[in-house]
Amino acid sequence: MKNLKLISDEYLINKILFIRGKRIMLDSDLAELYSVETKVLNQAVRRNISRFPYDFYFQLSDLEWSNLKSQFVTSSWGGRRTLPLAFTEQGVAMLSSVLKSEVAIQMNIQIIRIFLRMRELIADKSLVLKKIVKIEKKLLEYDGNLKSHKDDIDYIFEALKQLIKEDSGSRKKIGFRKDRS
Repeated sequence: MKNLKLISDEYLINKILFIRGKRIMLDSDLAELYSVETKVLNQAVRRNISRFPYDFYFQLSDLEWSNLKSQFVTSSWGGRRTLPLAFTEQGVAMLSSVLKSEVAIQMNIQIIRIFLRMRELIADKSLVLKKIVKIEKKLLEYDGNLKSHKDDIDYIFEALKQLIKEDSGSRKKIGFRKDRS
């Protein structure tokens, strides 16, 4: 465990993609994080296929892979011979049962924590969004008496300020900090 390199949460978050309405990670990114070759990871999955139902992973289509490559501006020279596998949060969790190295176990814990944090953030923001939509409907039925909606309007602005504050402060600072003693 001494040789385990620390990976920043931000780096991991950037490896999580949104495809087919699901947050996924690609086999090649996971293999890199687990310090194994992509083909070794995929062989472990094939050997334990009963642990990976259809909602735990899927293979990208030609179009999806083409779109991803164009987003990342990857070269068309060399590269893969097969389409990548995409693992959902549950698939990533299941990988820890088939890849038993200490690196894979520790990396899996960190990745699952990232997925959980992302889900919590989305849930918090969706509650605020639902409240704003409800207030918006009320305002669309505006009866000419703005004072009766003042509390709703104040709530919207408070919620928006809170979201902005959370987004601006959520990124961890990277680098060294000089002590000011």
